[in-house]
Amino acid sequence: MATRRLGVEETLGALNAALGPGGPVWYKETRARHLRARDFLAPRRALQARFGDGQVPERVVRAVAALHGPGVAPVLRCAPTPAGLALQLQRPAVFERVLGAVTAYAAPAAPSSQCSRVILHCPALRGAPSSLSLSQLRAVLVADHLARALHAHGVCVRHVPAVRDPHMVTFLQQLRVDWPTTSKRVTTEALRIRALAELHPAWDRGTLPPGALGRVCLQELLQERGRKAGYDPNLTNCLVTEDLLSVLADLQEAVQHWHEDTAKGRAAAPDAGTDSCTIVHVVSCEEEFQQQKLDLLWWKLDDQAPLIQKHLVCGPVKVDCAPGTLTAPEYYEFRHAQVCKASALKHGNNIAQDPEWTEIFRVLSVATIKFEMLSTAPQSQLLLALADSSISTKGTKSGTFVMYNCARLATLFESYRHSMERGLYPAFPPVSSLDFSLLHDEGEWLLLFNSVLPFPDLLNQIAALACTTPGHHIITRTEMVCKFLVQLSMDFSSYYNRIHILGEPQPHLFGQMFARLQLLQAVREVLHTGLALLGLPPLSHI
Repeated sequence: MATRRLGVEETLGALNAALGPGGPVWYKETRARHLRARDFLAPRRALQARFGDGQVPERVVRAVAALHGPGVAPVLRCAPTPAGLALQLQRPAVFERVLGAVTAYAAPAAPSSQCSRVILHCPALRGAPSSLSLSQLRAVLVADHLARALHAHGVCVRHVPAVRDPHMVTFLQQLRVDWPTTSKRVTTEALRIRALAELHPAWDRGTLPPGALGRVCLQELLQERGRKAGYDPNLTNCLVTEDLLSVLADLQEAVQHWHEDTAKGRAAAPDAGTDSCTIVHVVSCEEEFQQQKLDLLWWKLDDQAPLIQKHLVCGPVKVDCAPGTLTAPEYYEFRHAQVCKASALKHGNNIAQDPEWTEIFRVLSVATIKFEMLSTAPQSQLLLALADSSISTKGTKSGTFVMYNCARLATLFESYRHSMERGLYPAFPPVSSLDFSLLHDEGEWLLLFNSVLPFPDLLNQIAALACTTPGHHIITRTEMVCKFLVQLSMDFSSYYNRIHILGEPQPHLFGQMFARLQLLQAVREVLHTGLALLGLPPLSHI
């Protein structure tokens, strides 16, 4: 039977339980200067609140030091310090447990609670790319990233709408956004009949704009359902148009297909649960009012409309010192030109004619854009700086920096392979034979403890949707992957610049070299998984 992987959340849970009844006290250290002495800390002030005089009973200290259990990291020692109760793990044992099962730490842990079926609706994808604002582009990228995170957890996700505009299809392919496409339109006839029956008779049809069917009163529905959920109190009526009915028809069809899939699943597994469908509308802040209106109209015209509709509202995107209004395609072309210019300065103008480099330029352009758009919490305002420094491999906050370090890892393993083929190094030995006590550089523990070990828990947090919370707003942590990958790249870069991984081809040095390569293999697995959640392929060179 396979040994259960270690987990930060499991370890923290066991530590808090060992202190007795009360709220959580322990936290995981992340800073290098603290990790020199401890891995977890129960702060002195929190202990004073728990134990009165702050003196932790000796029996509790002994219980913490002897801690064990499924997923709990092995403890080396626990001792009182001026900062509080400090705990250090058996680091060689943790290295061995984690690096002996690398792939297990590049996958999400089982989520504690999750919407099992989600319809992701991104209204910005209904238009042409030429009219796509930067705020709408942000909503598109958030929706794509969230869909990938949910898929990684086995959540059934349907994307709405299927993109019809061929220019939008091409633009999404440029951005490496994975969204379905179609050329057909869903019929709106049933919705039109219901809408005509609901038109408010008191409003003068002659004052309606061209193409409008009339107005539907939403006042009663707003009072019954909308205000309780936090909808805008000004949503008293809705002008019904063919475009609105088309939007609702797309959503209606997605829900219908979900019900059909659920029915088939229950037929195959009669004991399956009866989970409900959740709609998540990913909208820019400019689109939120219109989407609230659509929610109420859907409930008005369709008795089968899902009760749970959540809005993930992306904050505005402001551009520093940009002339006029920058559209999404213009933004992409601007970044692409900067990437090409920077690469030409570094490698010469001839690489512009190389098809392989052409593809690398595209990937770097998209990486720059996605890290800029997704590194800030989606609900917050985003300020874009268009200076050339944003695409530098030395700018540690950029997507280019992350891709650069991804390429450095690829080069490292390729160098080992070439040296092995030349007979300088032996073949990689079985992982079970490696001596991980040889990993004693503080940068090595930093990479394992801050990047590899907590990665499954981070994946859980990204995909955690609070579907049952009150109100129509929903919050996600989609910024966490970009921030994590940037920090991982910074820690790896610092370590790589200090430590010569592929040392002299001397047999007495091979043990440490292979232990380090196994650690960096884990780093590479985590990095590649994180990039895949952003729709970015790993690069082998830049």
